[in-house]
Amino acid sequence: MDLEELAQRLRALPPSCGPVRLVAVDGHAGAGKTTFADALSRALAGAPVVHLDDLATHDELFGWTGRLRDEVLEPLREGATARHRVYDWTARRFDGFAVIPPAPVVLLEGVGAGRRALRPWLARLLWLDVPRDTARARGELRDGPDLAGFWSGWMRAQEAHFAADPSRPFADLLVKQRPYGYEVRTMPVGQL
Repeated sequence: MDLEELAQRLRALPPSCGPVRLVAVDGHAGAGKTTFADALSRALAGAPVVHLDDLATHDELFGWTGRLRDEVLEPLREGATARHRVYDWTARRFDGFAVIPPAPVVLLEGVGAGRRALRPWLARLLWLDVPRDTARARGELRDGPDLAGFWSGWMRAQEAHFAADPSRPFADLLVKQRPYGYEVRTMPVGQL
């Protein structure tokens, strides 16, 4: 299916978080989750996107679940506009806020978006199906040599996270980037 068909199917789902259909976009760092989420947001007429990089910190790469629940999920569940703090990776502190209205579909993108603690809130889990080494090479190219040291530590943390709390086996849909756009297909039953 293409993005327009995917958007139509997502709009038709029952709400999963109050009035919202919360859709997670997960995958390895550098897989293209942000780019895909932005394209899907456009297909959904500007659906809000929650970027998990805004909630994670240097000290808590995967310790953002409580912030996400308190600042985003609970307000959306109540039908209220969410307002969450945004982490500045250069200044190494929270600086500013993002506002997420309770739209019919809200996208949640980032490594770990499909983690166990979030799955009950999700209408769908999408996995960006890019080989880990390809994703890492893309991410390192994107971030440049100044963050090479960060990437080494990040990769260890990401591998530990996915070993303890994998998302891909629970994905509803696999997304592959193609030269002409994206290919979205149903996750085969029993595939890891």
